[in-house]
Amino acid sequence: MKLVLASNNARKLAELQALFDGLGIELVRQGELGVTEAEEPHITFIEKALAKARHAPAATGLPAIADDSGLCVDALGGMPGVISANYATVIARTGVAPLREIPREAVRESQDDANNALLLEKLRDADDRRANFACTLVAIRAADDPSPLVAVGRWNGEILRAREGEGGFGYDPLMFIPAFGATVASLAKEVKNAHSHRAIAAAQMRQSMQQAWHL
Repeated sequence: MKLVLASNNARKLAELQALFDGLGIELVRQGELGVTEAEEPHITFIEKALAKARHAPAATGLPAIADDSGLCVDALGGMPGVISANYATVIARTGVAPLREIPREAVRESQDDANNALLLEKLRDADDRRANFACTLVAIRAADDPSPLVAVGRWNGEILRAREGEGGFGYDPLMFIPAFGATVASLAKEVKNAHSHRAIAAAQMRQSMQQAWHL
């Protein structure tokens, strides 16, 4: 079964393809089929994932799956949430918070570095550093599918005061997982892929696909 991944992220495709191993699913990035990015002016993971999932079948006629994920920090009211990937850019553009402690060279160097720097600044005086990585997966058979499959995964941890580890990407160097006594960036790739928020959501989605789509 060919399933369009409503994303052009190669790392995400590889991770999900491995998590769906054995279901007879071949994931194809939407860009390979000429599908443009969906508009997603939404404030929740599920709304964004559903918008992306519906957009791909409308253009291809194929079933699709979409992922929307991010970091939710308790002390920040769930932020950065749906803007996790572009946190520093969005805050700088809207002027919601000052960036006095964020060096311009970090913003230029990479979005990840800028995001992590901003997060550390926002939590500089915070004692409550609880957070979770959240992932919402939505799969649909057609653009007008009235019964989308939805799966949600959360991976709880704490935000450190300094980065640790060389692996992973995004906020992985700051996200400490008590169960492993290490940051996500310090975990072996196999361990991360087996226990992450995306792995939790994918396990739920596997079961839903087997039951509802008879895979």
